[in-house]
Amino acid sequence: MANSASGIAVSDECKLRFLELKAKRNHRYIVFKIDDTVQQVKVEKIGTHGETYQDFADSLPANECRYAVFDYDFTTDENCHKSKIFFIAWSPDIARVRTKMLYASSKDRFKRELDGIQVELQATDPSEMSMDIFKERAY
Repeated sequence: MANSASGIAVSDECKLRFLELKAKRNHRYIVFKIDDTVQQVKVEKIGTHGETYQDFADSLPANECRYAVFDYDFTTDENCHKSKIFFIAWSPDIARVRTKMLYASSKDRFKRELDGIQVELQATDPSEMSMDIFKERAY
């Protein structure tokens, strides 16, 4: 179903891959891209469970917007192993204004399709989604 604000639909693959990440923990991250030609959010890249945060950060283009989810594993001060699913709205300053507006107007609708997101980050440059920020926001 298309988003009434922006006209953007969400592909079934987006929902399926997110469910795999959430339930089976078999992906480290997923990068999503709005395909302008078909007015739909699609999966652009899936990171295997063995990939690192740096692999994830490197998969976001420096000059284009994306949505992403990242499965962040951590150990608490009480030595408990946990993980949280982060939603990242990546919107670099140098991206085209029209593209930034499209991603901004579609974000809430898209995020609602991904039931189970625990933390949201908005980032315009890599420092706004550094590993330190993940650690800080996970607790």
